[in-house]
Amino acid sequence: MSDSPHGLHGRTPSRTERWAAFRASPFLPATVLLLILAVAAGLFAGSYTYAMANPTPHTIPVAVVGAYDQPAARRFVGGMEEALDASLRLRRYGDRAAAVRDVDDQKVFAVFEAPSGERTLTLDVSGASGATVAQLLTEAAAKVGGATGTTVAVHDLKPLQKGDPRGLAIFYISLAAVIVGFVGAIQLSVHARALNPLERILFTAAYALLGGFVIAAVVDWLLGALDLPFAESWLILALTMFASGMVFTMFNTLVGRWAMLPTWGLMVLLGNPSSGGAVSWPLLPSVLGTVGRWLPPGASVNAQHTAVYFAGHQHAFPFLVLAGWALVSCAVFLIWRHRHPGGRPRDPAHAA
Repeated sequence: MSDSPHGLHGRTPSRTERWAAFRASPFLPATVLLLILAVAAGLFAGSYTYAMANPTPHTIPVAVVGAYDQPAARRFVGGMEEALDASLRLRRYGDRAAAVRDVDDQKVFAVFEAPSGERTLTLDVSGASGATVAQLLTEAAAKVGGATGTTVAVHDLKPLQKGDPRGLAIFYISLAAVIVGFVGAIQLSVHARALNPLERILFTAAYALLGGFVIAAVVDWLLGALDLPFAESWLILALTMFASGMVFTMFNTLVGRWAMLPTWGLMVLLGNPSSGGAVSWPLLPSVLGTVGRWLPPGASVNAQHTAVYFAGHQHAFPFLVLAGWALVSCAVFLIWRHRHPGGRPRDPAHAA
């Protein structure tokens, strides 16, 4: 018999037993989540502040036409680089039409024209290429023109649409597609666990198609914020939502209940600040500007941006990025589907 008046129930649990009881209780995952959410809040604020709070130009591609080597033009370019604390990557063109074509292809952000024998210089910015870059160039041109005694005429080759004066609407609709995309996959994993792998992929594609349509309809038809090329914009949004949803599904297959961590880190902490939607890529830290184009949020912003403002100059690269993430995620999910939580027996009769 035990000496304790209450037997085993009266014995003080050892440290090992208390730890084992804690691990078996719901308090362990709750405590882990508490710590993770605190760290995630700091990382979330830090990533967006680092990328967007103080955008600083590094290298800005600019087309130059005409007598660029004349003293007035050289003083102006030197003053611009000093005022921007950045390097203008100058590309010489034989005529203005070729330079404007490269603006449409998004290879340069402005056209600087220096007519021979004249002191009046022309700087054509492109608000649609990047509102923040165009604003910085315009402000610097006025300051440098006054300081060097040079007359500078500034024009906007590609102004933003009236309903989107700051050029943020494309970032917002792409952000909506990314977040709803993986939130939808989370909800499928919670409320439709019995879906088999192929069924889950099909339902992800279905809500992506419907969700992309609704986003485009609300922004264009209901609010009139953007005049979208509807079919192309719908396709981009749907592909973005599908890729985002399948990325979560892939991580859910690989790491189970903690899948939200890599999904949030990839899509929100890294992908959205580096997408070029809120701050143009020449103003982002160089690493973010490079990495962002290879992630779904950046690919979505690039494709949508070209569709809306540079019709006829669409590039394959952002679509290949989105399709690549979607295909890799589907492949991982299907190959390791036995690890994915959920599903149901293939033959219910035999299972019974």
